[in-house]
Amino acid sequence: MKIYVVDNGGQWTHLEMRLLKYLKVETKIIPNTTPFEEIADLDGLVLSGGAPGGACDTSSMGNNEEYIDRATYPILGICAGMQLMCKHFGSEVAPMSEASGTEVAPDAHGEFGSVVIKVKDHGDLFRGMADEVTMGVSHSDEVKKVPEGFRLTACSDTCGVEAVACIDRPLFGVQFHPEVKSSGDEGVQLFRNFLDICAEHAR
Repeated sequence: MKIYVVDNGGQWTHLEMRLLKYLKVETKIIPNTTPFEEIADLDGLVLSGGAPGGACDTSSMGNNEEYIDRATYPILGICAGMQLMCKHFGSEVAPMSEASGTEVAPDAHGEFGSVVIKVKDHGDLFRGMADEVTMGVSHSDEVKKVPEGFRLTACSDTCGVEAVACIDRPLFGVQFHPEVKSSGDEGVQLFRNFLDICAEHAR
């Protein structure tokens, strides 16, 4: 199985690649300016996190939107990768202090460290997981609403949209960072579940 990681300037992109290697996947980090033709034959793609505000200023996100439009294999967007995916399909991405329709604490200015994720849909990425799992987080922006054509799969007390899944395509997004140490076994399980999705899609 071959799954590449798109480098969007995030601080933990190398950890996403390392975890995929641990799971015996052929992988490498690629620039987000890589032409789609060079990655057309993958089994899956991970859109990494990015610099603060990266998804709000899509000029720093390279060809991610083209990858989303043209890939037929599964894609997992992490943090800014998810934000860009949701923005691409019509949602708003803005600082967490600017609440607009989500269940966000009025004084929330971001999530950093660890947070309890409330799983709303135990299919796909969250197969076999408990109703609540602890994941590492590091973001000051958030997706304000689930985009049309997607479903909410997880939330938290401070962020109304922690994870989404497209209804009719294998596109998935998580606001948290399953690749970091503080996400523990649950983070590894989420990556395993993504690999299962990729394998199922390839059949």
